[in-house]
Amino acid sequence: MSHGLLSGRSAGCIPLIVVTETDFEAWLARQEDFLRRWLSAAGFKSKPGRFTLIPDADGALRAVVACIGTPADLWALAGLPAALPEGDYYLDAPYEAENLQRLTLGWALGAYQFDRYKEPKRAMARLALDAACDGGRILALVEAVGGVRDLINTPAEEMMPEQLAQAMAELGQAFGASIEQIVGDELLAHNYPTIHAVGRASSHPPRLLDLRWGEPGHPKVTVLGKGICFDTGGLDLKPSSAMRLMKKDMGGAATALGLARLIMSARLPVRLRVLVAAADNAVSGNAFRPGDVLRSRQGITIEIHNTDAEGRLVLCDALAEAASERPAVLLDFATLTGAARVALGADVPALFCNDETLAAGLLAASQREQDPFWRLPLHAAYRDLLDSKIADIANASESSYAGAITAALFLKEFVPDEIPWAHFDLMAWNLKTQPGRPEGGEAMAMRAVFAWLEQRYGGGD
Repeated sequence: MSHGLLSGRSAGCIPLIVVTETDFEAWLARQEDFLRRWLSAAGFKSKPGRFTLIPDADGALRAVVACIGTPADLWALAGLPAALPEGDYYLDAPYEAENLQRLTLGWALGAYQFDRYKEPKRAMARLALDAACDGGRILALVEAVGGVRDLINTPAEEMMPEQLAQAMAELGQAFGASIEQIVGDELLAHNYPTIHAVGRASSHPPRLLDLRWGEPGHPKVTVLGKGICFDTGGLDLKPSSAMRLMKKDMGGAATALGLARLIMSARLPVRLRVLVAAADNAVSGNAFRPGDVLRSRQGITIEIHNTDAEGRLVLCDALAEAASERPAVLLDFATLTGAARVALGADVPALFCNDETLAAGLLAASQREQDPFWRLPLHAAYRDLLDSKIADIANASESSYAGAITAALFLKEFVPDEIPWAHFDLMAWNLKTQPGRPEGGEAMAMRAVFAWLEQRYGGGD
């Protein structure tokens, strides 16, 4: 995986001079005449995101001057790996270590390329790690984000439940975690009927993937991921335009695995459990149908109003299993509803949470890490929108209102009130390229959740 970083500065590195917009005039006044004349002749404007190349007397690249808004902006230099000429650079910036680290992380996230099927048009520019930076931490974050992006970007033909299981197995092996999986009809024998129902129509059997890591005496942190490897919508078939990006419907599972990588690489003193409910929501003669009633692991009966509301079905059995161990905190990630995207757009996941302290901590971490999400309410009055005449609950509301909230309320039925629980309804995809966030799969909310876990549980060995 390319991360656009060098372990240290070499003799051939080109200085990348970083100046804030507010400091630019004072900085310019201190420079030699040649540089002032060159910037004037080049028409350089001191606006965030602008940069210019500075030649030497022989016409070779001597330096780069880049203007930013604030050194605390993670994305301030994130567009440069693709914009600068190929080569090696180092930061010439008088900032404290924390800001140097943020700028370097943003650069590295901007150097990501998905090259599994197509050779990149060019190599990304590389940045030398400053001695003040924690290189190990930066690389861990970059590898986790890149891994999530790779999983989501991979087409469904090569990312079905068995490949998702392989990705978890490789992750577990790297960190000494134990892995178990329950596959196909074994799900019925082990009482995971809703996961089985969603995936039974596919030639790729559904499965529950279970990773455990950490010391038994440490606080239990359980992470769930929706792993719908492709979503046709089932018998309530999606139109082709809505199906086009459904390889990303395992984005919650990818995010859960990325978070697990960060937790294990940091050796956080927690007892980690990761549950991924993996299925291919396909169409065949044994597909589950609108009007069917499924009995969940918890014993709650569910009337199927819409087979395209399948993510909550695979999650509800996994949530019931997770809750049985009474973890200290329960987190789930899911590309669950289009309604959350209508409410908040593609860039901002929706957070639902049953615990005020947990919600406040997560939202504060979101702000610090520039990893946005926004809290929506678990509005109890909307629960009756999920009422069924023949079962305990319906899997979807027949109303066009509050779709993200009713989906979260459905999940809430399977989580005891005393367990602090956060549910992230996310897009897991960048619709367009922004600095540091290329079009394609994206690890949304993961960095912020990890930062919160670090703050709460502290470092490990």
